[in-house]
Amino acid sequence: MEIKGINLLPVVGPEKTKQTKDNVQSFSAYLKEALNKVNASQLEAEYLIHDFVIGNDVDLHQVVLATEKADLALQLTIQIKNKVIEAYQELMRMQV
Repeated sequence: MEIKGINLLPVVGPEKTKQTKDNVQSFSAYLKEALNKVNASQLEAEYLIHDFVIGNDVDLHQVVLATEKADLALQLTIQIKNKVIEAYQELMRMQV
């Protein structure tokens, strides 16, 4: 019985690409877009509440749905912010 040696895998170093800058820009654009959507839902709820209060033809269930949608979006945004801060603090506590 013949035993063959193990072939070593080639060592691969970190590759430097220009995608890093593009990824940062696309992430920041994604984050900005997400925050704009949260803001838009808040403004939509505010406009519906205003229209309902002054007596325009707006159904109460539309107002409640828009308000709850805006509230959920804001709560999710706050929780994501809290997780990002928690992750950052955890990284700062790591010893190098």
